[in-house]
Amino acid sequence: MMSELVSTSYELVDSSRPKKSIRAPLRILDPGRSKLSTVETKRIISVLDETIFKIELVSVFSYIIENLDEFTAVLGPDLTGAFREHLRLSNILEFMLSHPEEENILYIGSGKGTFFGLVDSDGYLTLQVQGLKSSVRNILRLLYTNTVACQALREAAYTRDPSVHKLIFCLSKQRGFLFEQLLTTPLEEKEKCRFLNEVFQRDKKNTETAANLEDELTAAVQNRDEEISKKNAVIKDLKMHLHNLAKFSESQIQRTRAEAEKQHKMEVRTSQGKCTKLQQELQQLRAQFNALKKYKVEMEIENWVQKYDMEMIEKQDLAQLREKYTQLDKEYCQIVEERRVKQEQKDKAEKELAILARAATLIQAVWKGYLVRSMLRSKRKKKGKGRKSMSRK
Repeated sequence: MMSELVSTSYELVDSSRPKKSIRAPLRILDPGRSKLSTVETKRIISVLDETIFKIELVSVFSYIIENLDEFTAVLGPDLTGAFREHLRLSNILEFMLSHPEEENILYIGSGKGTFFGLVDSDGYLTLQVQGLKSSVRNILRLLYTNTVACQALREAAYTRDPSVHKLIFCLSKQRGFLFEQLLTTPLEEKEKCRFLNEVFQRDKKNTETAANLEDELTAAVQNRDEEISKKNAVIKDLKMHLHNLAKFSESQIQRTRAEAEKQHKMEVRTSQGKCTKLQQELQQLRAQFNALKKYKVEMEIENWVQKYDMEMIEKQDLAQLREKYTQLDKEYCQIVEERRVKQEQKDKAEKELAILARAATLIQAVWKGYLVRSMLRSKRKKKGKGRKSMSRK
């Protein structure tokens, strides 16, 4: 049961460690195996795991004892009684240490409230300490048989003292380092040392190369500074030359400005004469334009008059055509009316003729029927007379 608790508590020490994603040349630094192969190494790791596990449990005893009523249901009667016994022994030991004169206990040396040693003449203090240790062992033994209680104590880890957290962290780190060392064989350790020595030699060589490169860089920077100084001197000479050139060009500019002003005055006079001439030409052009404009207006008026005359003639012709159209329309209406009357008379005559033809046909039929009946009657009479004469004979 104890091994199962320890394994469930610390199986992540190996499996949860982040795997190093390193390049192939550095794989030699990793252990050659992932699991321990010998019984001795497994025992070493199991002892260290058990120690860490016990420290985790013992570090929360004080919190459990202070809140024992809350954990009674989880701990059970055996563990609850063991914790109460542990509390009793702790109180006795604390009383003995706080009243040493009553228990014949002497302190050997002290500094700033911290005692360095004790002299127990009766041996009673030693018995109490042994009893307290036995109580701790008994509680741990009972916890190993109660998984639920162990889990409850582990969940109270937030109540630990920071120094205990630091101790557990250091032990876990030491456990990982020791586990990695136990996975490495002497041959692998030798190969690792050789590889690290080669890396150190390469690093040393690279350092020397970097130093040489720094020297070369310093020399290059110095050469660059010298070139910059030379260029600065050239720039200074050019500035002096430009200053002298500016002084020389100033007088040249004044002469050029005077000549430009003189030429400007001459051009102004010439332009004034040209402006006068252009104004005269402009007046002539305006007079020609006005005459041309007047002629153009007269031509437009004449065109409008001609256009008006033509439109009036067209309107007169249109009136005559309308009058002629009205007359023709009347004649057409009369012709249509006459045709309609004639058609009505014709239709009426045809209807009367049809009635007469039907009446004549009916009369003929009646007459023919009458003739047929008359002939039949005469034939019947003749037959009757013949029969009578034959009967008489």
